[in-house]
Amino acid sequence: MAVDDEPLALGLVCSFIEQTPFLRLVGRHESAVAALKALHEQPEIQLLFLDIKMPDLSGMELARVLQRGPRVIFTTAFNQYALEGFRVDALDYLLKPFNYEEFLRAALKAKTYFELKQAHDAPPAVPAAATPEPEQDHIYLKVEYQLVRVALADIVYVEGLKDYVKVHLASQTRPLLSLTSLRSMEEKLPASKFLRIHRSYIVGLGHIQAVGRGTVQIQGETLPVSDGYREAFDQFFSRWK
Repeated sequence: MAVDDEPLALGLVCSFIEQTPFLRLVGRHESAVAALKALHEQPEIQLLFLDIKMPDLSGMELARVLQRGPRVIFTTAFNQYALEGFRVDALDYLLKPFNYEEFLRAALKAKTYFELKQAHDAPPAVPAAATPEPEQDHIYLKVEYQLVRVALADIVYVEGLKDYVKVHLASQTRPLLSLTSLRSMEEKLPASKFLRIHRSYIVGLGHIQAVGRGTVQIQGETLPVSDGYREAFDQFFSRWK
C-alpha cells in the first residue's frame, strides 16, 4: 500500500511498486486516515510506503497506532525524522526525491525481512513428539533497518545502553548496535549458553577467559558482577572451578 498526500509523489511510488516483480499494489491513499480504514478492512496487507507529513494524521502517528500491524518504509522530504522512524521499527527511510534504484534497495530489504520472518516462523516439518527440535543456534537482530542473523556461538557479550544494546562478536571488532533492551536480549538468549551478571551485561559462557569472585574476564575486558546477579553467578562459579 502507498500513502502520500501529494498526488505526484503518490503516483511515483505506485509506479515503482507496479514495476517491481515481488511487490503487488493493493491500495493507494492520499491520507493516513483513509489508509487506516483500509488496513482494518484488509488486515493481510504486509508493507506500507508511508509519507510522514500529512494533515489530520501524520505517517509517524499512523505507524505508532499500527504497532504490530504491517511493516513501514517511510517516504519523506524531511531527514529529521530518521531517528524517530527507527524508534517505531520502520524497515527503511527514503528521502525525497528518490529514484527507482533507491526505492528498489528499500524494497529488497523488506523482501529479505519477510523471507527471514517466514523461515523463522515456519512450523517444523515433523511433529515435535517424533523428532526433538534442534537446539537454537542463532537469533535475529534489528540492525540499521535490517534483520540480521547472528550465530549464538559468535556472541561474546552483550552490553546494555539506554535504548540500545551493543552485541560484541568474536568474528568482528565492531559490535552490532540494536534498538532493543537488555531484558529482551536476556529472553532471547538460552540460559545454557549465556549468563546475566550485571544490569548492563550478559556474557557468553563459552567465551569466558577467567573468573574472579566479583568479576569476569572476557575478550580482554574485565566486567563486574553486581549483587543482584550474585547468586546465579556463584552457582556458575562453583561449577567453573
